[in-house]
Amino acid sequence: MSKQVITRFAPSPTGFLHIGNARTALFNWALAKSLGGQMLLRIEDTDKERSTEPAIRAIIDGLDWMGLDYDGEPIMQSENIERHKEVAQQLLDSGHAYKCYCTPEELDEMREKARAEGRNAFYDRRWRDKTEADAPAGLPFVVRIKTPLEGEIVIDDKVQGKVTFKAENLDDFIILRSDGSPIYQLAVVVDDHDMGVTHILRGDDHLTNSARQTVIYNAMGWDVPVMAHTPLIHGPDGAKLSKRHGALGVGEYRKMGYLPETIRNYFARLGWSHGDEEIFSSEQFIEWFSYEGLNKAGSRMDFAKLENLNAHYIKEADDQRLFGLMVDLTEELGFEVQKAGLLAHEETVLRALPMLKPRAKTILDLITGAEFIFAQRPLQFEEKAQKALDADSVEMLRELEPRLEAIESWDHDTIGEVMRGFAEEKELKFGKVAQPLRAALTAKAASPGCFDVLELFGKEESLSRLKETTGV
Repeated sequence: MSKQVITRFAPSPTGFLHIGNARTALFNWALAKSLGGQMLLRIEDTDKERSTEPAIRAIIDGLDWMGLDYDGEPIMQSENIERHKEVAQQLLDSGHAYKCYCTPEELDEMREKARAEGRNAFYDRRWRDKTEADAPAGLPFVVRIKTPLEGEIVIDDKVQGKVTFKAENLDDFIILRSDGSPIYQLAVVVDDHDMGVTHILRGDDHLTNSARQTVIYNAMGWDVPVMAHTPLIHGPDGAKLSKRHGALGVGEYRKMGYLPETIRNYFARLGWSHGDEEIFSSEQFIEWFSYEGLNKAGSRMDFAKLENLNAHYIKEADDQRLFGLMVDLTEELGFEVQKAGLLAHEETVLRALPMLKPRAKTILDLITGAEFIFAQRPLQFEEKAQKALDADSVEMLRELEPRLEAIESWDHDTIGEVMRGFAEEKELKFGKVAQPLRAALTAKAASPGCFDVLELFGKEESLSRLKETTGV
């Protein structure tokens, strides 16, 4: 390939980085990396009423969190408006565009007439072949592109295959508004050309846009980039993904305790596959990525799969990194008590993480699972934990206390030997001893095993908590 491959991610900063856009960024990133090219970031901020600085920040933060690096600095589309106007003038000068002086009333009238006659409600091209001599003095105008009157516009799409648009179904669309501001179709083409974009990969809701943009490319004599349009993501019910299906912003997934590697892996599988591979590293994804792996059919969000995948990556993650993520998340969510507890008991939490990880599906689960370590005294018992501590169980724990107190070597094996011996002596199933003891120590019904908890707390803390519960 003679040209360096250049892809781009071009979101509009009118809200958070939703998952459809995040997947588009991910695919462009992988395509560029797999072909030794670049991915550029362009913020399409020309709609000043809806574009906001917080939204721009959310997009950039979302990409950073996902680990999707782009080349160079973000390009702000609003800074290129004069260039867009310049190209519009070139199209006028070359006869590929024209000024239209139709009033809103005239446009409404032609739409109504078209509907009444069962035709597409297109502009009727009444100004297409007029000259400056016909122009009314002092009236505002828009600039329209001359679309072909016959024939076909063909998109050789890398996902959809050959997509054909009949010229008769495209109108002479506006490229410059009456206030001189550029329309999206023009701005995108000019920016992509000037940025050297060679490959455009985006959602299939842009297919018709691609046909219109091809008209502009051809009118300017520019090369049309390689196009690929992926089906949109749907909710679990098959309907177009919307807010009712759950959190849509990438930042929300971070707040729910998902890892970025989970999101990269899962979003990659929403519309792309490599054989039957479900779990893979980002390096493998880049190595395997190709247009052939992109699916023509739509994909559905499956939140159970997402959770299970996150559980896998939590098990694989470094404990020190997980601890940092736990602290960061408590700070982001305003969980001051949990944050203080984690920081005050860092060493103990780190020792507990190998026990907590197998039970956790999110970082939030890890935080909740670690709460027993720094719980304030007197302990506030969960309902199920309280039920495990009936009068008989408490009396049994009172008898167990001196056995535990007599242990000199406070380790997992010795503790287990003493407790099993106690259970046999009392003719109790081991669970009848372990479950109440664990509840007494943690105030929770679910926690690591009692041997692990005893060893984690150490002899002094363990006995202190036990005595507090039994009242000895």
